[in-house]
Amino acid sequence: MKKSKSIVVSFILLVLMASLYRILPGRPLGFAPQIAMALFAGSIVRDKKYAFLLPLFSMLVSDILYEVLFQFKISVVPGFYSGQLINYVLFVGLTVVGFAIKKTNPVQIFAGSIAGATIYYLLSNFTVWIGGGLDITNQPYPKTMTGLLHCYAEAIPFYRGSLYATLIFSVILFGGYYLINRYFNQKPALVKL
Repeated sequence: MKKSKSIVVSFILLVLMASLYRILPGRPLGFAPQIAMALFAGSIVRDKKYAFLLPLFSMLVSDILYEVLFQFKISVVPGFYSGQLINYVLFVGLTVVGFAIKKTNPVQIFAGSIAGATIYYLLSNFTVWIGGGLDITNQPYPKTMTGLLHCYAEAIPFYRGSLYATLIFSVILFGGYYLINRYFNQKPALVKL
C-alpha cells in the first residue's frame, strides 16, 4: 500500500511540475514535457485509462493556469481557444504511440520520441491549415498544397522546440524511472495506479 501511495504522489507531482513548466514565460517555442509524458505514460502505466489521463490532466491544468493568467492580463496566451480539443485528441494518440515503446529499450524510446514529436507536428499543423488558421500576417492559409507547406514552414520553430523537449524529457522520465527501479533493485515493471 505504501508503494502505491508513493507512485500516486509521484504522478501528481509530475503532472503539477509539467503543468507549471508549460506556462513559464520565455520558454522556447514548443519546448514542453507533455509529448514525452504521453509517451512515458503509454509505455509504463499498466491501467491504460490512467496512461491517457496523465498527459491530458497535465494539459488541462496548464490550460486552466494559462486562462487565469490571461484573464488577469498577466499573459497574452489564452488557456482556452478554438481547436483546443484537437490537441487533446492528438495527445490521446501520442499515448497510444507510447504503448509500442518498451520502457527499457533506449532505441525504442529515442525512435518513439522522434515519432511522437513529428506526428504531433504534422497532424496539429494540418488541422491548423484545414481549420482556417492564420499565418503570421493574420491571413488564412490558402487551401492549396502551397498553403499547407507554408503552414508547416511557419511551425518549424515549434517543431524544433518540441523535438528537443521530447528527447530531453524522455531521457529524464524514462531514465529516472530506470534509475529508481535500479536503486531499489527491482526489474522495471508496468506501474499500477
